[in-house]
Amino acid sequence: MSIEVKNLLKVYGDQKAVNNISFKVNKGEIVGFLGPNGAGKSTTMKIITGYLEQTGGSAYVCGQNISENPLEAKKKIGYLAELNALYYEMYVREYLRFITELHGIRNKKTKVEEVIALTGLTVESKKKIGQLSKGYKQRVGLAAALIHDPEVLILDEPTSGLDPNQIIEIRDVIKNQGLNKTVLFSSHILQEVEAICDRVIIINKGEIVADDKLSNLRNRSSSNVVKVNFKEPVDNNLLQNLSEATSARSDEANNWLFETDNPEQLRKQILELSLQHNLNIVSLQSESKSLEDVFRSLTQKAE
Repeated sequence: MSIEVKNLLKVYGDQKAVNNISFKVNKGEIVGFLGPNGAGKSTTMKIITGYLEQTGGSAYVCGQNISENPLEAKKKIGYLAELNALYYEMYVREYLRFITELHGIRNKKTKVEEVIALTGLTVESKKKIGQLSKGYKQRVGLAAALIHDPEVLILDEPTSGLDPNQIIEIRDVIKNQGLNKTVLFSSHILQEVEAICDRVIIINKGEIVADDKLSNLRNRSSSNVVKVNFKEPVDNNLLQNLSEATSARSDEANNWLFETDNPEQLRKQILELSLQHNLNIVSLQSESKSLEDVFRSLTQKAE
């Protein structure tokens, strides 16, 4: 077991930022850690990495209790914090060499060059960190987290500030690292989580509201989604009361989205309604719930 959290509690005054949560992450797993702002994601990650002391419970990294054996546990961890703290006056290679010295790494020059290539920093590697864009600063932070070849990666918003091309590159880095490491990462970009993870943990108001494979989370929800696009605007009253729809919403582009327990019957109802009222359907399709739908359902339900 690479990461194990048992009954973790963090209290600030009257507020329970993390409320008695437990979970495990195994080697070779890439797990997305999701939740609204203020849900307790970063607090949990800071406790696991030893940057913050918990009020109760315990956290283990590769079998080491982070509170009892912090140095041994931290040797196993590569951590990219949400607020990526860097020395802006240092050059990229200078900073990464400094990190190798902190970790007592041999073959420092080789390691620095390897991680620069891995994170796509080559073209910017001769600059001072303060001269870099936000996206390249994020890459420097990721390089520093990877340079000592840790067994566990804790990444808090690793693609923050990156453009779409950079996101794809860093996504590939994370996926490759996840082949032989344990990766726990948070993101507000749910498409990124869907592209990288098989399993997600969703936390809301300090409590875990879901911990499962993506496929199971979608299947666990009884509702599916039916989408229909009409050629012309449609009277809301016609579509709000379809018996097979559990919810309905539309936008200005004549698109309607329905949640339903019986998508086949709902599609039939929509087709019958369109014939009765001479409505022109451009497209009509069913699909499983996206991670965004599941996330919204779980976090709103818990409020």
